[in-house]
Amino acid sequence: MTPASLAAASTPHVPGHVVDAQDAALAFDPASYTPITVTIDGQPVNLRYYKEICYVADPVAAAPQQPGLGGTTTIQNTRCGYESMNVFVPESAFGDQRAPIYFAVNNGGWMASYIRPSITEGASYSSATSNVGAALKAGYVLVDVANRSRGLVGADGSSPGKAPAAAVDAKAAVRYLRLNDAAMPGSAERIVVNGTSGGGALASILGASGNDREYDPYLAAIGAAGIDAAGRSTLRDDVFAVDAYCPITDLGNADTAYEWLYTVLGTRDATGQNPQPADAATIAAKFAAYENGLGLRNPDGSPLTAATMLDTIKKEVVRSAETYLRADPARTIPALGEDFVITSPGPGGGTTTSYVNDWLDVDNAADTVRAVDMTNYLKFVATQQALKTTPAFDAVGVHGNTTSGTETNLFGPSTRTYMNYTEFGWDHNDVAGDGSGLDDTGLTWKQYTARKSTTVDDQVHLIDPMDFIGSTAADTAPNWYVRAGTRDRDTSFTVSINLDRALAADPQVRDVNYQLAWNQPHAGNYDVPEAMAWIAKVVGKAGNPPAAGNLP
Repeated sequence: MTPASLAAASTPHVPGHVVDAQDAALAFDPASYTPITVTIDGQPVNLRYYKEICYVADPVAAAPQQPGLGGTTTIQNTRCGYESMNVFVPESAFGDQRAPIYFAVNNGGWMASYIRPSITEGASYSSATSNVGAALKAGYVLVDVANRSRGLVGADGSSPGKAPAAAVDAKAAVRYLRLNDAAMPGSAERIVVNGTSGGGALASILGASGNDREYDPYLAAIGAAGIDAAGRSTLRDDVFAVDAYCPITDLGNADTAYEWLYTVLGTRDATGQNPQPADAATIAAKFAAYENGLGLRNPDGSPLTAATMLDTIKKEVVRSAETYLRADPARTIPALGEDFVITSPGPGGGTTTSYVNDWLDVDNAADTVRAVDMTNYLKFVATQQALKTTPAFDAVGVHGNTTSGTETNLFGPSTRTYMNYTEFGWDHNDVAGDGSGLDDTGLTWKQYTARKSTTVDDQVHLIDPMDFIGSTAADTAPNWYVRAGTRDRDTSFTVSINLDRALAADPQVRDVNYQLAWNQPHAGNYDVPEAMAWIAKVVGKAGNPPAAGNLP
């Protein structure tokens, strides 16, 4: 939308909200769309395509050349390509301001997400396998959101995607929808956030931290809707539901959880993947204090501690396998001694590999699991895909590593490429001149983060849903659907389990549907019918949202 069309659009109205010049400039133009037609389940569906809506008044300019796989990528929208949304309205929702909004974020690996043409003229979808097709067929408004995050290169050569930029941008997009609720199809009171991996983590922090005032200065800096001249919030950014897959979250403790999981039963050693055994042991030793300090409980009321975590994971694996078997009488799981045959995606149909089942004893006739050998199970997880480095998430700067292959470059000031954000990474940084760690600052992690001017620990906090769930300062989403695969080695199983248990204890949360998805890797949206049925259920149970007015 051009500045001229923005100015010509109708002024938004939200009850109790005073519209200033900045918000007026963010008005949605209902007439500024392109009609396109797609096919869903063999039937044509007409859509209104609102292209690249900039959801902030002061976007952060990006460099035309951005890092990409195998080289650089040239982007066209340098002004707002990382703070825009594409909106797709199916014909059934043209005049429906109460339809749910399916809000998709796409930053895999916590990487910056450039605006993308996610739906094009003539595209074909199956509602059984495509979450996009299923959402449109259900009459939901689909909002595809771009956001800043790690790896983004600013027009001035800086790194403006540092935490909490991704969360701040997602909140700004929600605020845009709320500001324009009366003019847009769909209801901003029924936003369902979908994401996978880093996107699952972004969906989780967005869902956990609704309306928390800690984000207001960051929102003001980018001209987000509903921030007045004094920097006070006049709009909400809470959401209705979260649909998160394999969330890479709780980054401040993710290394600790990962090393504990893969050293407690000797998995790294058994699979020949322990290049830094002393480091792995040191990091893992912090897990018990962290886990016990959360004060979480399992569904049966028993404490969830480091001592009970392996048994908890085991029970979740059993529940996953039995749920899989009971969903379809034709399903079976290989017996002990038989092979798991796994096909990994790739050119020409991918690669197929067989793994002997030496860890799961199943009774296929009774759809039950007799036993799980946890030592062999974790070896299987670590064998079908190699484990991450030690540390797994904050590795840059440690042992001479100067690449940006881990989440270390999500943190630090925009003037630096990266900054270590965990105690181990900071105290073991040995890359001279990178501005991070004891070697360059002369301060240990505890000394550095004790300084009021420090921001890296605040950055970790502002993207961690565990810090907001149960907080009286945040309005956590009432509905959560969370999945992680039983063979996902990209983060520890403890991360999603802790997220589930924390949500279950939050009185603001009404529905938590959590499960380890049977035989799934690090992936998402593999259970579209089940996920969409859950969304329909929670939407139906909540009833109609408040009316926002009529479309012009």
